[in-house]
Amino acid sequence: MDYFAYQNGELWAEQVPLSQIVSDYGSPTFVYSRAAIEDAYQRFDNAFSHHDHRICYAVKANSNLGVLSLLTSLGAGFDIVSGGELERVLKVGAPNDKIVFSGVGKQAWEIEKALLAGIGCFNIESEQELDLISNIATKLDTSAPISIRVNPDVNARTHPYISTGLRENKFGVSSLIAREMYEQASELTHIEIVGIDCHIGSQITDIAPFTEAMQRVVEIVDDLEAIGITLKHIDLGGGIGVQYQDETPIDIEEYAAAILQTLGHRQQSLWFEPGRYIVANAGILLSRVLTLKENEGKHFAVIDAAMNDLIRPALYQSWQKVSEVRLSDSEPRFYELVGPVCETGDFLARDRHLAIEVNALVAIHSVGAYGFVMSSNYNSRSRAAEVIVSGSNAQCVRKRESVEDQLRLESVFRL
Repeated sequence: MDYFAYQNGELWAEQVPLSQIVSDYGSPTFVYSRAAIEDAYQRFDNAFSHHDHRICYAVKANSNLGVLSLLTSLGAGFDIVSGGELERVLKVGAPNDKIVFSGVGKQAWEIEKALLAGIGCFNIESEQELDLISNIATKLDTSAPISIRVNPDVNARTHPYISTGLRENKFGVSSLIAREMYEQASELTHIEIVGIDCHIGSQITDIAPFTEAMQRVVEIVDDLEAIGITLKHIDLGGGIGVQYQDETPIDIEEYAAAILQTLGHRQQSLWFEPGRYIVANAGILLSRVLTLKENEGKHFAVIDAAMNDLIRPALYQSWQKVSEVRLSDSEPRFYELVGPVCETGDFLARDRHLAIEVNALVAIHSVGAYGFVMSSNYNSRSRAAEVIVSGSNAQCVRKRESVEDQLRLESVFRL
């Protein structure tokens, strides 16, 4: 299903014209399709319907409370990486035992808050972290459910900034150290061993790295079973890629079949932490053309969105599809879409063939993941509004930030 499609020459989100959203909420504005989020979640869920599993949505991909509450209603759990994300999922009523706490730098206050909330599992990244969680759980006289994140040294063949499963990456521990840590953890009175964790990267479009990682994980599971440590779940993280340009995404049913085949006879529950897969293509960024200019034959469209709103093109050299919100008879040209920020790196798309004019609206696609969550106030620009479309209804789930909002936490220095 195409959640963003043209009707009578105008681009709509589900049953709402995008020009109406700009009229109501201004620009730039992030717009998310409820149907797109629900369909992606249910496809993943259905692919593993014949085996016990849990989908813990990776909050870092898009942490808007509207998105999180929608996923909660679908039965999702959540993968968090900070105390702030914990507060968000608790606010939307997520089942506490479906919360997984990942990340390499958990602070003591975050661990304590998560223990008091009764989360489902800590994905432990180091020997020092195991000691820290054990000490805090002992102080609170409670039990900390843990898994250990194994770094399987698998090349996910993705962008180096989002590769996490190689030995030179900061994440997880080696298979050898993991085995030693499990033995150590089994002797700690306030630690409950419940699983094993692995995440090899993001935007992966090949099944082979996943099955290779899974094979290395189940070998550890079998070794632990042989010494009397039985694991309840295997967490394979996320990382399934989506289509931005000409990528061929993994077929989720084929992925499930390959993972289940590698799991074999083992009965452990399978946990997953998808983020991008669920929300990336559910989101667009609406922006207005401020001016058109030409420098030595090169055409620029200066728009009111900038790198502070969407940093992926500047940071990862990512490609985002761009569409005219209203089709017109203007002469099409190849444009660089740039923002008002004082950086040459402030571009959102390059060499796009568009028929646009001043005041025209453009839609930048596939921004539902790592779009708004990575935005900033660079150049003292206020962050955009966020809207969820559900059928013929549009609800603002984050108001546009004002300059007053930016200044609220600051004060003038006086000698």
